[in-house]
Amino acid sequence: MKRQRRPRKAAKKQLVEAEAWDDEVDEAEGYETRETSADGADDIGWKTSTAQMAGLSRLLRAGVWALVASGPVLGTLAFLSSSAPAQGAAKPAPAATPASPVGPAGFAELFVSAYLQAGQGTERDLAPYYSGSLALAVKPGTRTATQSTVIASREIQPGYWSVTVAADVTAHGDKGKSTRLGVQYFRVGIQAAGPAGAGGTAQGTTAGYAATSLPAQVAAPTTLKPGGLAYESDRGSSSSDPSVETARGFLAAYLTGTTELDRYTSPGTRLQPISPAPYSAVKVTAVQDDAPNAGQQKVLADGTVLHQLVQVDATDQTGNPVSLSYALTLKSRAGRWEVASVDDAPAIRESSPPSAAPHTTTPSPDAATASPSPSNS
Repeated sequence: MKRQRRPRKAAKKQLVEAEAWDDEVDEAEGYETRETSADGADDIGWKTSTAQMAGLSRLLRAGVWALVASGPVLGTLAFLSSSAPAQGAAKPAPAATPASPVGPAGFAELFVSAYLQAGQGTERDLAPYYSGSLALAVKPGTRTATQSTVIASREIQPGYWSVTVAADVTAHGDKGKSTRLGVQYFRVGIQAAGPAGAGGTAQGTTAGYAATSLPAQVAAPTTLKPGGLAYESDRGSSSSDPSVETARGFLAAYLTGTTELDRYTSPGTRLQPISPAPYSAVKVTAVQDDAPNAGQQKVLADGTVLHQLVQVDATDQTGNPVSLSYALTLKSRAGRWEVASVDDAPAIRESSPPSAAPHTTTPSPDAATASPSPSNS
């Protein structure tokens, strides 16, 4: 019962204080009115009457009661607004997953290899790839692909791909003689079923592929002449050049494993020799770099960076020489050159794109006399 009386007592106390304040206002304003009217002259300024002050006091009293009554309501609204979850930003729609060309490309490569080996009477060998009716005229086994790879894959329309396969073709004669015909190019249309990861357009279905026709033999892609390299200073293979000696020692350790790489590399460089070592000896045959002065053979100031292109002849485990090229980045420290990295590719000059080069083919002596098998493409 005491808890219920407290709000009433508080409200009654606020009302009494408001009425007392109103009485003080009435008395003060009434006193001012009496003094003003005693002058008997017209007063200039704010004038009010007792009736007006009484109305104002009632208005203030009503405002006080309104605040008292609205307190719980305002508190409830504040609590609800603070506890309501904030509306987050709209989530962007997930981007569509692009179709992968891997599945159609692999299927096309298998199809071309099977097609080159198939022939009259073995058309059924192509059934897993192409279900159309066909009759091959070539004798089976007269052609094979010793190796093949996909060089182009393009989605013509959703789920339908054009794939170009390069195959190193060998012809086999009746007397067992084999003749290498060289690299030939075949284009084939592949339809893909299944999700985008398999090259198709549907979701949650099993992947599948089908060729829409036999392969078509096409021309080789354009041969390009590479742009100019950034190595314009020719160092030769002189042992008196400190940068050449660093490259020689590093590559010998890298390819043969006979010495430690640490003595030739910059601190913190994480380079490991090839293991197991594929070569027993390394000979540097030519070195080019991007130094501005080709005649400069002194080690430059600490922190100077030098890019090298190194040609080597490495002797394999059977005693045969193998020619290799390495792009290296060297950095000077404490009066010596050290290898900072084995670069991913030789550096090219800026604004030096590749250019088209004439495509020439020199047939082998055997290919000139061999009769290539007929093509169904």
